[in-house]
Amino acid sequence: MELKIKRLNYKARIPTYATPGSGCFDLYSINEAPQLVKEAAPRTFDTGLAFEVPKGHVMLIFSRSGHGFNSDVRLANCVGVIDSDYRGEVKVRLTNDPSSNWGGFTVQPNDRIAQAMVIPVERVEFILCDELVPTERAAGGFGSTGA
Repeated sequence: MELKIKRLNYKARIPTYATPGSGCFDLYSINEAPQLVKEAAPRTFDTGLAFEVPKGHVMLIFSRSGHGFNSDVRLANCVGVIDSDYRGEVKVRLTNDPSSNWGGFTVQPNDRIAQAMVIPVERVEFILCDELVPTERAAGGFGSTGA
């Protein structure tokens, strides 16, 4: 699949895959100086890129696992959704959850700030009905399957 990218800032880095087996590609910050992300003070980072997500697809943006496991840093909205008709700059908002990382997390210029993937999505047709097909679980909620 080809993904068209428009560079909105000359400093913007084209996304990269870290390894041949990577499921997501990395997005990079174009901030000019180190930026501190600390508890209760989320920061928004520009990527300097706009994407032409193919029709019938969506680009999902996720936190980097190293940020979460090592520093309690994650995307402020948990998962970003870039629809196929959006043509603006992709930005990443990071937050630092309360933890032992009291000093905060510093993002340097050109740091990897998030990871993304493009996946197909199917449009659904909503059908209002009076009954749903019954299942063994039925309306059983949290813990109903034994955990």
